[in-house]
Amino acid sequence: MGELPHKYEVPIKVSAIPLKLSEKTKGELKISGMMDDKGKIKLKGVSPKMLKRMKEESVDCPVLKEEVAFIQCFVCPNFQSRISGKVLCKGDPL
Repeated sequence: MGELPHKYEVPIKVSAIPLKLSEKTKGELKISGMMDDKGKIKLKGVSPKMLKRMKEESVDCPVLKEEVAFIQCFVCPNFQSRISGKVLCKGDPL
């Protein structure tokens, strides 16, 4: 098996204070069925323990040029994979 084609390897940081999701991201999560009407995130294949950990993490997005919550990165179309503390990002413009 070969490596996934990616442009960036972005390190994952643990934030002392979790970053808030933007309203645009929340809307996209609700449309795709990953967030219920009450605002609770439900990602398929992600355990509640892992989801809690993901909420406390952030990344410096190379596409948006700002620090974003990991969950926003996770649902981004550029997200390839999360491997040993790094995110593989395609780097395509949004």
